[in-house]
Amino acid sequence: MTTDGTVSQVPTVMHVRCPDRLPEETYRQVLEQLAELSPVVQALPPMAALVELKGALRYHGPDTRRLGEVLRVRTLSRLGVDVRVGIGSSITVAATASAQLPQPGGVLAIAPEKAADWLGALPVDALHGIGPRQAEVLADYGIRSVGLLAAVPPATVQRLLGGRAGRTAADRARGIDPRPVVPRALPAAATVRHAFPRHTLDGAPVRAALLDLVVRLGLLLRRRDQAARALTLTLTFAGNSSWTRTRRLTEPSAHDDDLRTLAYQLMDAAGLQRGRLTALALKGEDLIGADQVAQQISLDDARENRLVAEAAVDRVRDKFGPRIIGPAAVFRRAS
Repeated sequence: MTTDGTVSQVPTVMHVRCPDRLPEETYRQVLEQLAELSPVVQALPPMAALVELKGALRYHGPDTRRLGEVLRVRTLSRLGVDVRVGIGSSITVAATASAQLPQPGGVLAIAPEKAADWLGALPVDALHGIGPRQAEVLADYGIRSVGLLAAVPPATVQRLLGGRAGRTAADRARGIDPRPVVPRALPAAATVRHAFPRHTLDGAPVRAALLDLVVRLGLLLRRRDQAARALTLTLTFAGNSSWTRTRRLTEPSAHDDDLRTLAYQLMDAAGLQRGRLTALALKGEDLIGADQVAQQISLDDARENRLVAEAAVDRVRDKFGPRIIGPAAVFRRAS
């Protein structure tokens, strides 16, 4: 990290491969886990996705390999799905890296300064974007490694593979791939979870945990420029039984005030007495883009002040991390 706090020489693209024949609903849930790491997720159905990590580094630190490991732990523990994660300075490097990992899962991060040497040692058909037919043509001319492909003049590669395909192959063999990760098909839901270290009865600890989920969900939605039309609360009890209810918000929102009010209503509807809780999950559902939410003039000065404060708190979190500030009840529970 440089002296001005910016991240340099860090691979910033993640390519994720899910298991073959993954059900569509489970694939959507994997996308949801990716969106918790970064707001810039590009779905590549039916079983892959790209993630732009530049913004995520501000929250999670510059260790991109650790981000890949965090993702694997989350998908395994929450969904029972292992993934292969490639991380590099471009889509080509990241996607090539993820393909080199054996199933069921793993993480391979390629540092930018090592990308050319790492790519050069691979067989030419391992380069992301090179199809079997192209690899066969190159092999006929003795070009069997990415390093050899990078050494051949681009004009020659164009004659062998055709104009556009040749230019693309020559560039990618040299690690040149300026394509950005384009946000596409963000999941229509966002879920945050809390597991209690021991069986817990309803009371202050449960309310504090629920408030923490509200804050985390609101921050996640605002980072993704989305708003929820509905909330679903799931309570898990000792013995693995559960209770789930969904209610719609009066207006789509990503603001803590609105989410907290409805989340508390859902908790009250559970009518807990002596139930021993082991976990909570709060899901924002039927999500829409924040730009689709109608902006209404409000005469409620107190609410407007809270929204201004919320925006200021978000800026603090952007600078210092998402857990640096929050409701006192949440911090008392964590201490």
